[in-house]
Amino acid sequence: MSGTYAHCDPQEIASLFLFEKLTPRQLGQLCAEGRVERFEPGPVYTEGAPATCFYVMIEGTVVLSRRVGGDDVEVSRTSQRGVYAGAMQAYLGDRVPQTYTNSMRVTEPTRFFVLPGQAFSDFMQEWFPMAAHLLEGLFFGAKNTQRAIGQRERLLALGSLSAGLTHELNNPAAAAVRATATLRERVGRMRHKLAVIARGDYSREAIADLIEIQERTVERVAKATALSPLEASDREDELTDWLDDHGIAEGWRAAPTFVQAGLDADWLDQVAAAVPQDILPGAIGWLNYTVETELLMDEIDDSTTRISHLVDAARQYSQLDRAPHRVVDVHELLDSTLLMLSGKIGPRVRVVKDYDRSLPKVPAYPAELNQVWTNLIDNAVFAVASTGGDGTLTVRTAREGERLLVEFRDTGPGIPADIRNRIFDPFFTTKPVGEGTGLGLDISWRIVVDKHHGSLQVESAPGDTRFQVLLPLTAPGSEDGPGPDDGPDAERAGDEPGTETAEEPA
Repeated sequence: MSGTYAHCDPQEIASLFLFEKLTPRQLGQLCAEGRVERFEPGPVYTEGAPATCFYVMIEGTVVLSRRVGGDDVEVSRTSQRGVYAGAMQAYLGDRVPQTYTNSMRVTEPTRFFVLPGQAFSDFMQEWFPMAAHLLEGLFFGAKNTQRAIGQRERLLALGSLSAGLTHELNNPAAAAVRATATLRERVGRMRHKLAVIARGDYSREAIADLIEIQERTVERVAKATALSPLEASDREDELTDWLDDHGIAEGWRAAPTFVQAGLDADWLDQVAAAVPQDILPGAIGWLNYTVETELLMDEIDDSTTRISHLVDAARQYSQLDRAPHRVVDVHELLDSTLLMLSGKIGPRVRVVKDYDRSLPKVPAYPAELNQVWTNLIDNAVFAVASTGGDGTLTVRTAREGERLLVEFRDTGPGIPADIRNRIFDPFFTTKPVGEGTGLGLDISWRIVVDKHHGSLQVESAPGDTRFQVLLPLTAPGSEDGPGPDDGPDAERAGDEPGTETAEEPA
């Protein structure tokens, strides 16, 4: 939007704090290159457009806003003379994208001194070469530091996940190894028992009956239901008495195995009725080995299935074999992240899943959303642990209008009100030195807001802190939609207009 041009008075320009130390010659050059422009209420420039001009307000009221999701969020409103905005990084040239990082509008007739971006860059280099070099060093130094620490943040998260995954994989792997060793021993005993039966004076019919009982026992093992501890104890006593009454030596050893397999005294009565009395002890021993091998194979199957699920969760978490941007079910992403972090969450933090499974899938970059979940869960676990006791992490999903809500609620001590507006700032952390880089929430903010056009907000009170991620249910239009070059490392520029206090960008 263009305004109405007016005469540029060097003395009026000199009254603005930015230019009060300039010489008459420099003020004349400013007026020669720039212009005074009057804007009626409405937009002056739009976020994302090429940054062509540097604006310094002479009189009026300006409002700066940022696009968050589908909404324009006001970040600053001021009537202070001399505040500035626009092409503030023009002096960096083509080393950074020269686009407006916010939108500016005026709410009343407002006059600006408007300087073309190239002229602003030339004056900075000519009049303040040392300051320009210092500003360049600060800008790129902060950017490089943030990138380096961001990489370390990801490496630390990867190390934590690797340790947790190793811990989770170790348990089923060790169980499978133990079960395999025991199974090898039991199969050896079965071969020995088979040789004894083969050498014995058993009729062909008796062996056939024994094999039939073995097959029916295997079927029964597959259909066994879990008993309560009290029920299992009562049945073990019952089977031990039955085995003792029928002359089976050390029946108390076999009773727990039979109970685990779902066998009872009625079943053993059927076995006793099907085989001659003289071979009953051998038949019971043979069935005991059969049951043990079946239970061991079930244990190996459970362990390897658990390992397979963990590998699938790791693949889902990393998204290594998936398209970088696709339509996803956030519940699958949340479950894989919680599984990957289960070792770090530990037994003292109870995880509650309050999912709305009717929610539709959303367009997203799943690997990067998993990084957001990781950062928010990690912070919640740290907050709960800081209380020194047990706590709860609740992960909730819901629909809010045309957006999907993912909320992480913890019962930690809360975030003090005086620092709540700083927690998304780069390098700000409340963790002890060496335990946090201060980039986890900053990275999360960039992924959610910059890349997914959503929002990330926090509500906190002692015992109830909630981080809320809101994601669009549908992909934004191609003009505003996430693209492959929009990433969490894209520079988040300041939103505040410059003032005499030289506030740093948010």
